[in-house]
Amino acid sequence: MNKRFVGVLTFAFLVAAGASLVLYRVLINRTAAAKPTVAMAQVALATKDLEVGSVVKEEDVKVADWPGAIPVGATTQVKDLVGRGVITAIFAKEPIIESRLAPKGAGGGMAAMIPPGMRAVAVRVNEVVGVAGFVVPGTHVDILISGMTPGGNASLGTLTQTLLQNIEVLSAGQDFKKDAEGKPVMVQVVNMLVTPAQAEQLSLAASQTSIQLVLRNPLDHDIAKTPGTALQHLFTGAKPQPNSSEVAPRPRTVQARATPIPVRAAAIPAPPKEVPFVMEIISGPTKREQKFGGTPGVK
Repeated sequence: MNKRFVGVLTFAFLVAAGASLVLYRVLINRTAAAKPTVAMAQVALATKDLEVGSVVKEEDVKVADWPGAIPVGATTQVKDLVGRGVITAIFAKEPIIESRLAPKGAGGGMAAMIPPGMRAVAVRVNEVVGVAGFVVPGTHVDILISGMTPGGNASLGTLTQTLLQNIEVLSAGQDFKKDAEGKPVMVQVVNMLVTPAQAEQLSLAASQTSIQLVLRNPLDHDIAKTPGTALQHLFTGAKPQPNSSEVAPRPRTVQARATPIPVRAAAIPAPPKEVPFVMEIISGPTKREQKFGGTPGVK
């Protein structure tokens, strides 16, 4: 092989390698310059998963860098978070924000999950009443009551009425955590979140009537107006009567006054016409008639 050709080929290879290296470095520097710099901030993060009802401890929190904007409610003060109850699940390496913790001094457990002005009422249930175990924390239910109305019509039999609607379940049994797999869990007691007035109604209903829980879609917040039903209606097929408060007032019936029929006076017969008395007078060759006043009654 010609030595001159080999030398030219080697020189060309070295020049191409050098140009490729220079181009590679230029492109790398341009990409690094174009990449935006992410601002880092110091935020208190959870070191592990914190379940609902647990109390935040000092080893559960650490201050670390957080990329981007600081979430609303986040803090860097660990002392403000320690000792507070968790009301919404917090995952590891997630900022601990104010809205997911109970107020200071409220402690942990289910009591910290009750909003101000609300109450938690426990209701004893069984497999049927508890909708076969599918009533778990976070679900919404309607509450039906069945019994005899005091002083009511005994012929109607047992009455069933919807007492409360769209009631949130706080806990099922002694566990106030949701089942991750959604499996039914048989419990004996269900705690529900109600107002003080609803707590009174539910307490009285639990002691005097039979209670049935009806599971509903948590996104359905419509309140249905139901008249209730009675045992007699199931056999006779009669439609349930609406509640007295829902019955529209009947319009008043205005009786029209009878218009007196005018009585016509008896027709008075017209007096008979007088027939004139005609007398024919003949005087010689002339003949004429002379009329005189008529005689009454003569036609």
